[in-house]
Amino acid sequence: MTKQLTISCEFFPPKTDKGIANMREVRQQLAPLNPEFYSVTFGAGGSTQDNTLAAVIDIQQDSATTGIDAAPHLSCVGSTEEGIRDLLTTFKANDIQRIVALRGDLPSGMRDPGDFRYANELIDFIRKETGDHFTIEVAAYPEVHPQADSAAIDLDNFKRKVDAGADSALTQYFYNIDAYLYFVERCQKAGIEIPIIPGIMPINNFSQLARFSDGCGAEIPRWLRRRLEEFGDDTESLQAFTLDFLTDFTDKLIQSGVPGLHFYTMNRIDPTLTICQRLGLTK
Repeated sequence: MTKQLTISCEFFPPKTDKGIANMREVRQQLAPLNPEFYSVTFGAGGSTQDNTLAAVIDIQQDSATTGIDAAPHLSCVGSTEEGIRDLLTTFKANDIQRIVALRGDLPSGMRDPGDFRYANELIDFIRKETGDHFTIEVAAYPEVHPQADSAAIDLDNFKRKVDAGADSALTQYFYNIDAYLYFVERCQKAGIEIPIIPGIMPINNFSQLARFSDGCGAEIPRWLRRRLEEFGDDTESLQAFTLDFLTDFTDKLIQSGVPGLHFYTMNRIDPTLTICQRLGLTK
């Protein structure tokens, strides 16, 4: 089962020389996982565009020796067709062949959504402009997108992205495996056949995770939330517990037959590396 399992890792674009050096070190330390690609997040409306571009070009330049491709996130809200076209041209010029295509959130203070309202419109534009040059990853929400009116509407929106030309999906992180499995089952019944790869989020700071989860609609199961609250300021014990929890969680995902694993690294080596070492996924 694990022989066919793909692994990918996500980073946010560093803003300082120290951050750039740290990201390079983390990438090198994670290379034994033999990731299929490293993705780099992207702020809508260009808020981190330059940093993302620099990071993915750096990753792609190393790919000749590492075999690990770069995958820039591309958020379309607040963007124009001309701006996206220019980015696609730049990606192609730097031998980037994979994109994570997203709608993104409208930046604060910006009222005009630009030429693209939804991710499926961006995917359709990419396909019309570049054909099959890019492998396109999209987002999936096992616990329903926080802005969706219903689970059924959310599934319809996901199918539009697939029909527009998506090759694979990376999920929002979750801590309820049943939610993921049920979502995959519903997708299969709807005729969606692309791989749906679970996203795995480390737990380094509970209060930070709780705020983020409340905002993005990712549920922290009540038992897990209460358990994490018990650690208070005891960071060492919390990280030991969450490492055990995430290792078991990831193992159960693998045993359920997932096509791959996507780790939200938060630009850190652990717990991603340790989880994979414990599960025998390092090369």
